[in-house]
Amino acid sequence: MTDSISSQKSFLYTPEQRRRRDATRWTLVQGVLAPLQFLIFVVSLVLVINFLSTGEGLAAATWSVVIKTAVLYTIMVTGAIWEKAVFGQYLFAPAFYWEDVVSMLVIALHTAYLAAWLFELASPVTQMNIALAAYTVYVVNAAQFLVKLRRARLDSERHESARLESERLDCEPPPPLRLVQS
Repeated sequence: MTDSISSQKSFLYTPEQRRRRDATRWTLVQGVLAPLQFLIFVVSLVLVINFLSTGEGLAAATWSVVIKTAVLYTIMVTGAIWEKAVFGQYLFAPAFYWEDVVSMLVIALHTAYLAAWLFELASPVTQMNIALAAYTVYVVNAAQFLVKLRRARLDSERHESARLESERLDCEPPPPLRLVQS
């Protein structure tokens, strides 16, 4: 029994959390928004770098960062709803604590960009450098989530293997008794 308990703690999700994760529509929402956000990030990154290297395309770079930020806010709100559905709390569930911490930094930097742009608190070059800082932390955060996605996939395989092994053991007849002569 102890082995079962200790191996359960090494899983990202408990069986009940996994069931809730698979049942909630917010898992699909996150699965659509995450790659969409990454695609917008790539396009925006190209536009920002183009502006910083040529001085051309400020409007396109600016709007790309604004759109990226809007999608980020959307994925953070829906992600918090997903976390509530799966783990019972909106943010900082133990399984995703550090991802949420870094996400807060990503949001802070994107918000700093918006403030600098909206209130003209910095030059366009400085604004784009803030965007690059936000994008750098975003890449770290995306990598964190990809690692968790991989871990969840491996955990699912482990759960399935354990289930199949348990079924196999339940179906096998017990070994024959051998009489020991003295």
